[in-house]
Amino acid sequence: MSVDAATVRRIAQLARIAVAESEITHLQGELNAMLAFVEQLSEVDVDGVEPMTSVTPMEMKKRPDVVNDGEIADDIVRNAPATENHFFLVPKVVE
Repeated sequence: MSVDAATVRRIAQLARIAVAESEITHLQGELNAMLAFVEQLSEVDVDGVEPMTSVTPMEMKKRPDVVNDGEIADDIVRNAPATENHFFLVPKVVE
């Protein structure tokens, strides 16, 4: 895939980046080089390769999945205008 000058302008517009006309050619070359590299990566055979999270084998640190209130419920609702049993009270907006 090759990127032309119009595509560079469109990408810059979508990204809301101000690009001078003198920079278009340079950016076009940069984007084409990136896309060529991605095409090279797609040629690599990765069948049978397990996904990994690190280059060194290790177990991910996990915390126990325990439901609790964080023990700071009073601090959380302290500044609320109206509360009841650690819940925020809000005015009814739908009849």
